[in-house]
Amino acid sequence: MAPHRVGLWMYQNSGGTEIERKIVEKLNERNIEAITGLDLNNASANNGSIFCNGHAMEELDLFFSYNAGQQGPFQVYLYQTLSSMIPTINNYQSFELTEDKFRTAHLLKTHGIPTADHIVCNKNNIEELKEHLRFWNGKAICKPVNGWGGRGIIKLENERDLDLLQPYISEQGAPQFYLERVIENDFTDYRIDIVDNKYVACYGRKAGPGSWKTNITSGGSVFLREPSQEVIELAQKAAKATGLEVAGVDIIYDVEHQQYVVLEVNGIPAFATPDQEQSGLNFNDTKIAYLVDLMERTVTRRDEVRPEVSVMELSPAEVAAPSSSVVKEKVL
Repeated sequence: MAPHRVGLWMYQNSGGTEIERKIVEKLNERNIEAITGLDLNNASANNGSIFCNGHAMEELDLFFSYNAGQQGPFQVYLYQTLSSMIPTINNYQSFELTEDKFRTAHLLKTHGIPTADHIVCNKNNIEELKEHLRFWNGKAICKPVNGWGGRGIIKLENERDLDLLQPYISEQGAPQFYLERVIENDFTDYRIDIVDNKYVACYGRKAGPGSWKTNITSGGSVFLREPSQEVIELAQKAAKATGLEVAGVDIIYDVEHQQYVVLEVNGIPAFATPDQEQSGLNFNDTKIAYLVDLMERTVTRRDEVRPEVSVMELSPAEVAAPSSSVVKEKVL
């Protein structure tokens, strides 16, 4: 029996099945057992244990969650609890942070990392929003703080656009409203993949004809792009500031201020699809190698810290052993 067990929940489309197979194979080569298909959407918890597909999740040495498309509120809810019991990649604290665009931008600003100028305020405080719009010459990007893939993003061209949006703003369940200054750019960006604060790869994305959104789900397309060392180091700083073990950092060049700017930090950056690999985006094997190195080091480190260090002295990514070495039985 392998001395360590790692649980996986990965997306299966767009080449995900093959990527999972390679991760499992490389873990097995290092005498680490991999248990796949651990979708917390189907899990339940009782008596201090979380059970998924017959496995007591807290008895795992690590859990790797990498499935943005099927992520749901219940899955995230249990992910948060599990991350307080065993190491998870990404750790929940950083994952939750980067799911919120305002909190991420706010953190980057406090670390001196250039990002878009922004404002968040009570959705009923329209006058303050208008004041910022005037300062930004009437132009801004309205974003849901927890959206992805370009969904729900609206570009404002003048103050009147904000007036027209007021019924939409009032209907939103969230109490906050978030705006970003429009950054003059060439409608392309850099996506930098980082694992364990190591640079993995870069590719570019460009907006489709007549659009300003570079997101693939919004009509953008991928192209090969070589980043400068400045861009790589900026992405590494952003990933490190958020605490993500695995990050996809989106960067654009601000023409007006002549500097690179971090737009977003993503906790589940996609691997290259089979079609993208055929086009020259051949970074999947490097990303897998870095991931498996990180997993091995994490489970090994748990062995090293178990005897001497209390749970209170550990970070969320270094949580000590499960409460019992005896496998818990599910209570019906």
